[in-house]
Amino acid sequence: MVNLSVVILTKNEESCIGDCLESVKWADEIIVVDDESQDKTLEILKKYNCKVFSRKMDVEGIHRNWAYAQAKNQWVLSLDADEIVSPELSEEIRRAILADNFVAYDIPLRNFISNYWVKYGGWYPAAKVRLFKKDKFKYEEAEVHPRVFIDGACGHLKADIIHRGYPDLEHFLNSVNRQSTLEAVKWVKTGRKMTLLWASWRAFDRFFRRYIGKKAYKDGMYGFVIAYFDTLYQILSYLKFKELKKSK
Repeated sequence: MVNLSVVILTKNEESCIGDCLESVKWADEIIVVDDESQDKTLEILKKYNCKVFSRKMDVEGIHRNWAYAQAKNQWVLSLDADEIVSPELSEEIRRAILADNFVAYDIPLRNFISNYWVKYGGWYPAAKVRLFKKDKFKYEEAEVHPRVFIDGACGHLKADIIHRGYPDLEHFLNSVNRQSTLEAVKWVKTGRKMTLLWASWRAFDRFFRRYIGKKAYKDGMYGFVIAYFDTLYQILSYLKFKELKKSK
């Protein structure tokens, strides 16, 4: 066992939480913070040696910081329920904790849509800080795309977290819809000024940067869809922003 606290956030994750938990059984503490799941998630959790907390998601940054504060260990590995730690990564994490050369590490994400591994368009390696000392790491208390703050040097791991967050394109589109709503709310709360011309430029720029600049075209139709949805995200965010402004 490794002196590591794995922290997992859940909400109706019956289809994937089992695989996630199986991949981190070598950690000496697993913490699950559940957002009022209505499916069989809680029933599945009973089969594993993990601590379960119930807390409704409010602001993502606040929610994550609260979850990490429950860890007993200094080192924390942050996962989503649809992510799996590869065997190669588990060994690399053990070595990193023993070496103690950094206060945090970013880890590559191997992202899938259905069974297709998306390798271009900025989707791989798409490393994120997921392993850290809990007193040296904090999320910005923002609702969407919160930044991270690290008090110290950050290292880099080579093995992947396997992310199967999109079983099909419908789930991907639902994610775009949800995230664009949160983005619009953030713009309103922060007093952001957004014009149709600027929103249109952002949408145009996002498509070509993703599809050409980051070579999403090499992923074929999936690459095109990803670039197109990136454009759609900007358009939806703007339209929802205007709706919220009018409603106020």
